[in-house]
Amino acid sequence: MLKGIVNKIIPFSSVDGPGNRTAIFFQGCNFDCLYCHNPETIKRCVNCGTCLFSCNFDAISMIGNTVVWNEDKCKHCDGCVRVCKNSCGPKQKRMSVGEILKEIIKVKPFISGITVSGGECTLQAEFLVDLFDKVKKLGLTVFVDTNGSTDFRKNKELTESMDKVMLDIKSFDSEEHKMLTGKDNNIVLENAKYLASIDKLYEVRTVVVPNVLDNYNNVNEISKLIASLNPEIRYKLIKYRPLGVRLDKINSTQPTDGMMEELKLAAEKNGCKNVLVI
Repeated sequence: MLKGIVNKIIPFSSVDGPGNRTAIFFQGCNFDCLYCHNPETIKRCVNCGTCLFSCNFDAISMIGNTVVWNEDKCKHCDGCVRVCKNSCGPKQKRMSVGEILKEIIKVKPFISGITVSGGECTLQAEFLVDLFDKVKKLGLTVFVDTNGSTDFRKNKELTESMDKVMLDIKSFDSEEHKMLTGKDNNIVLENAKYLASIDKLYEVRTVVVPNVLDNYNNVNEISKLIASLNPEIRYKLIKYRPLGVRLDKINSTQPTDGMMEELKLAAEKNGCKNVLVI
């Protein structure tokens, strides 16, 4: 049976798409963003066992060659993550579509849909297609939160099965994007154009990171792109916040409200009609 590798499920979220949604965070990412706010979702557990003696609550054990995490005993102190040589820890679960559906059905009367995120959820595209098919039969919508590294034009099954995409465009400049994430942004920008052309691009997001990115150029160019595709597409400008980040990888500060307002005005001047600062 095909299973997805899940980091966590948030039953109710008002920030992961329209309405109240269940957000499912998948484990594993092909980007290594310097400012990543949940770096423990980038890699997958390799069963090294380093974390076994870090837990004071008997929530981690070894069965054969596999590290097993007991969610019921876990107090989420993240001591296991701090000692993990792979920087991920053992807090990830292999779940079937049926097991995820059970969690969704518990809250179905109170949500309008689900949003899959990560990590990078589209790396588990085959699993997502099956999950989306079952979720839609429940009368719920399906949104995808992605770094844009999967070519949606070449993945028809996934593209047809989802309702909308929330797309990160982390930098407009390819070299800067490579410095930030380890990968260029060619597919990301092509995805923005393609998804907008088939009316599946709900939102574009850019994190504003002082002293690391050319934020003014990014917002200027990305907002021009959005306006040329569909000015009604929401453009979300996100403040960098030094919470959960790897401070050995990045040296930045939270942007001021004045800077964010200036960037918002620039995006609106370029034709974006729906700019949000968070």
